[in-house]
Amino acid sequence: MTGKPVHLAVYDTFADWETGFATAYLARGGHLIRTVGASAATPVTSIGGLRVLPDLALDDVRPEDSSLLILPGADLWDTADDLAPFARKAREFLAAGTPVAAICGATAGLAREGLLDERDHTSAVSFYLAATGYRGGHRYTEADAVTDGALITAGPTEPVAFAREILHLLGVYEGEVLDAWYRLFHDSDPQAYAVLENATAGR
Repeated sequence: MTGKPVHLAVYDTFADWETGFATAYLARGGHLIRTVGASAATPVTSIGGLRVLPDLALDDVRPEDSSLLILPGADLWDTADDLAPFARKAREFLAAGTPVAAICGATAGLAREGLLDERDHTSAVSFYLAATGYRGGHRYTEADAVTDGALITAGPTEPVAFAREILHLLGVYEGEVLDAWYRLFHDSDPQAYAVLENATAGR
């Protein structure tokens, strides 16, 4: 295994498809993935009906013990305040210099927490974040995914680009190998498959 674990937040209605590329290839790259919920004793259910018992409670996760906190989207980001503690944990991580990756509705949670006011970011569409009342509209970027320092953001239709930024940030793939990985899974480019296979043979 490689260094400190990656922590994947899980909560009811989390969008299970948004983080699958990232977690699968982080795990293949030697990173331990640990799930984090509001409680380690209470299972959560994804939008797709997957039932997950978190490995850890949110209160027990510390930035210094983590390589990355991943926040998937969920209906609850927009319908209740239940997930606000996860946004506050993201603030704690970023303050400590530990990376955070947020996709879809989780970007709105970070916007409400004020974490996007002075960082470049993206989401589903600009007016989705504008509806939160945040002050970071001038830093919104029309892109599939955006990395600004220790923060990665992406919209709900970009799980592959989201994973690309994560894999680059943690050094799993770089350069032409990372480009080939993205072209394979985003564009179904058969030539990219050969590049990736040759580059990762023996890993």
